[in-house]
Amino acid sequence: MTVEAVPPSEHEDIPEPGTLGATPTSTDVPEEQTAGRRTIAVSAWPMWMLGLVIFIDQVDQNILRGVVTPLKHDLGIGDLEIGILLTTYTIVNGLITVPAGYLADRWNRTRTIGHTIVAWSGLTALTAAMPDFGSLVAIRSALGFGQAITEPSAASLIGDYYPQEQRGKAFSVQQCLLLAGIGVGIGVGGVVGATLGWRAAFLVVGTPGVLIAVAMYRLREPPRGEADRLHLGLDAEEHEHDDVTNRLFDEGVRPFVRDLVVGLRADARTILGIPTMRYALVGVSALLFTINAIGAALPQFYERDLGVGKGTAEALVGLLVVAGGIPGVMLGGRFADRYMTKVRGARMAIPAYCLLVGSALFAVSYLWVPFGVAFPLELLGVFVTSMAIPALRAGLTDAVPANLRGAGFGFFNLASIVFGGMAPLIVFGISQATGDLRIAFLVCSPPIFAGALVLLRARNHLDEDAARIFQAILTAMQEQQAREAP
Repeated sequence: MTVEAVPPSEHEDIPEPGTLGATPTSTDVPEEQTAGRRTIAVSAWPMWMLGLVIFIDQVDQNILRGVVTPLKHDLGIGDLEIGILLTTYTIVNGLITVPAGYLADRWNRTRTIGHTIVAWSGLTALTAAMPDFGSLVAIRSALGFGQAITEPSAASLIGDYYPQEQRGKAFSVQQCLLLAGIGVGIGVGGVVGATLGWRAAFLVVGTPGVLIAVAMYRLREPPRGEADRLHLGLDAEEHEHDDVTNRLFDEGVRPFVRDLVVGLRADARTILGIPTMRYALVGVSALLFTINAIGAALPQFYERDLGVGKGTAEALVGLLVVAGGIPGVMLGGRFADRYMTKVRGARMAIPAYCLLVGSALFAVSYLWVPFGVAFPLELLGVFVTSMAIPALRAGLTDAVPANLRGAGFGFFNLASIVFGGMAPLIVFGISQATGDLRIAFLVCSPPIFAGALVLLRARNHLDEDAARIFQAILTAMQEQQAREAP
């Protein structure tokens, strides 16, 4: 696969204003957005397209969770092997995501996402032909590269398309489609797997990604820092966009690796020097351990402990994610934008409080209660917990300079994987050792409360970190004007 990259500019904490841009395509439908004293047109099209990228990735990823029962029966494997299947994916994801985030700050992001979707769609379809557990592990592991590349690039693009005051909405649209992808993946996997077998389920979801890839190729590549300048009411300089791109290893593999290592070290020092990011990375690592653990085993919990039938359990989990998660994310995005300037560190405080309340509701649902009590509690828990998602992602975008957002979300993704990636293996391991998924869930629940409390510490730094970025942009503009003055 050929990856096209834009020539990297001189490394700075804040990109120089006047970065080259491109004209929106005819598919862009403007909506009005106020920034400073001006009214600017911001297209809604990119947030939906980037949401569809996340959607199809989550469908491909979560189809496995929906076919656990027929897969175990056909291949003769147990809970531990399912945990291994889910965990190896995240290991590959973790190895790739930080370098991919670094390169997302230098690549043509829209083309790279398109190439990646085509590749992972093919691998998903090929999963149906895997003859045994070993080959299944190999191909599912290879799919870990998909989200590792698309996640930092997509988050970086949203930060450049949308000004600060619209990022909550943009991330809510993207994350709604993420939740829809989880629900569709589990639900389709459960229904198709129970009727036609697990191989048919992978074939069904392996082809639609190509259409999304074609649309991504048509999406414009915004200049780094464009939305930050729009937020301040500043105009980017008009230039003819030089669309010349370099191939990934034009100067050879060894120089590429050397520059990658040096650049990653510099980016890591800058990102970890941002107080908001330090707290957020720790908090997210802890809370996603619990979320991934529960999400991996919830269909089996419904079947074993709550008496729900095979296929129906997976469909109910899909319904839980869609019916609870999508309204929660949409409301959370609205709160993230509305209270951005009204509450101190709102985009860290809102996630913290939502996670504390939502997780408490989930914990009660594990306490040996019937399905008629557990399901409504979990539906409400998903709704409240999902409100945290757009605010958290918008807050991280606000705190990181535009030319480092790819790397910033690469580190965010890695932090999620370090603890979240091992969660399925641990929850299924505890289940197999104790014979009780309720106990496994209760053992895996405390980290999410700890993570929420850490996010509360991050709120004390978010506004100051965001202000530094805008001050640096204004300073750079003033210096440039001084240089150009006669």
